Amino acid sequence: MSMSENEFRLTITPDDPGAKERVERLRKLGIGDLPDPEFDSLAKELTELTGAPYAMVNFIDEDRQYFAGLAAPDATAGNQAVVGAGEAVEVGREMDRDHGYCPHVVVRGKALVLGDVCDYPRFAGNPVVDKIGIRSYLGAPLIDDDGNTLGTVCVVDTETHDWGRPGLDIIKGMAAKVMDRIRERNEAERDPYGGDNPLQG
Repeated sequence: MSMSENEFRLTITPDDPGAKERVERLRKLGIGDLPDPEFDSLAKELTELTGAPYAMVNFIDEDRQYFAGLAAPDATAGNQAVVGAGEAVEVGREMDRDHGYCPHVVVRGKALVLGDVCDYPRFAGNPVVDKIGIRSYLGAPLIDDDGNTLGTVCVVDTETHDWGRPGLDIIKGMAAKVMDRIRERNEAERDPYGGDNPLQG
């Protein structure tokens, strides 16, 4: 195998056998394809906790990633150009599935801490490094009670970061917080009377 083929194998997006089940679950929950103000607020909270300029609550289907929650330095986060790129690059709420690091988190089912993506050959070749200027990443999976990984919460920066254990604890804590919100919504939808349904019993 040539070096170029080996490098390609290192940087390609991993196989995602759970994609079909995840998409079905997201559709049942009614999330993952529209901006969500509550998730935007949680993403904003994440930027404040970590000091990173960009944060996302990200849901992934077979072909794309969708940032239902998004926080960026500019209030018009949906079209904010990331500082550090060679040319202005618009970053919207959608991203190809082979861009970024969240697909790796989803397949791994574990948090991923990259203080400097360029330190890792597997991740340094990702399109977001050259096209958007991303240098650091911190993400954790959103796993429901049935073991389905629905997506991620993550932060990214155009500068390197020593996230350390505090960063890992923050990102895992936010993932738990997002899942709590999703459970609360799902329970409220199944039982709109909040447990006092007069039609029951």
